[in-house]
Amino acid sequence: MVVISRYLRREVYTTTALVVAGLLGLFALFDLIGELDDMGEGSYRLRDMFVFVMLNIPGHLYEILPVAALIGTTFVLTQMAQQSEYTVIRASGVSALRMALVLVRAGVTIALVGVLVGEAVAPAAERTAQALRLQAKAAVVAQAFRSGLWVKDGNSFINVAQVTPEPRLVGVRVYEFDTAWRLDRVWFAERGAYLGDNRWNMEGVSETRFDGERTVVVHAPAREWTSVLTPALLTVLLVKPEAMSAAGLWQYVQHLRGSRQAASRYEIALWRKAAYPLAIVVMLVLALPFAQQARRASAGPRVFASIMLGLAFFFLNTLASHAGWLYDWPAPLAALLAPLAFLCIAVGLVAYFERR
Repeated sequence: MVVISRYLRREVYTTTALVVAGLLGLFALFDLIGELDDMGEGSYRLRDMFVFVMLNIPGHLYEILPVAALIGTTFVLTQMAQQSEYTVIRASGVSALRMALVLVRAGVTIALVGVLVGEAVAPAAERTAQALRLQAKAAVVAQAFRSGLWVKDGNSFINVAQVTPEPRLVGVRVYEFDTAWRLDRVWFAERGAYLGDNRWNMEGVSETRFDGERTVVVHAPAREWTSVLTPALLTVLLVKPEAMSAAGLWQYVQHLRGSRQAASRYEIALWRKAAYPLAIVVMLVLALPFAQQARRASAGPRVFASIMLGLAFFFLNTLASHAGWLYDWPAPLAALLAPLAFLCIAVGLVAYFERR
């Protein structure tokens, strides 16, 4: 059984790696095509586009790994069944349960690779990619300090204490200078909502103007503000929850809970991170029924069926996450719904073919 286990796991790793390489090539091509429209904007050139596409690869790898594992394992098991290897293995006394345990071990190894990429590589790569893209397209530089986000806009310096996903700005302070770089006025807004076309609706505005030897203070309930600051620019620091690391999600969830803010979206993303290894293991076990009754069947239809199952899993997982966020489901339910549902499907199919 040790030899069989090593052989099967080696084949699964090799084929999954080939599938991953093919899918990553497609995603990179699609990303590059999507960036062509922006080429030439600012200092955004072909070299920047290639670097941006390459930096997106770790994130794509993390997302496609469960589906790639399902496709690769299905192809391996189907080929083994066509060449009678699977029949010989079963005839030697290896049960479907033991075969499933071998696939589980392979799935754990693949899941460890995915977790390593998703935690250590993908978040940093995505932040770098967004920063590179936006800095090349716009002549502004944004950095995060303890005092918040700072952005230079012409002769103004903007400080934002907090950015929320809607997107909304909280605690905005703007320092405006004249052409001689003398401080002209300072104004503060409690919050701001994006209207489109670089326009923001600022609420709770307090403005201090410096007019010679005197100052003038003006208060307004609302004001429209035009700035270089846009939601696209804010993505330099406002990374999507799905692209954040588990440690970053945990810290932000604790922050939101401590300040009594809604944290369901980030909690669901955190639970999805926790359920990620289970999803990969389930995908490998789901491939086992394809080896049953496949001796005379070609690999093409079964691989296509596995692709459809992988897409169905991805769709259900995304749908459950959005529904959980919208309807305030418990985070474990929203994150585990798809993996547990497909685990039941895999166990049911294996039991069905064993009875036959």
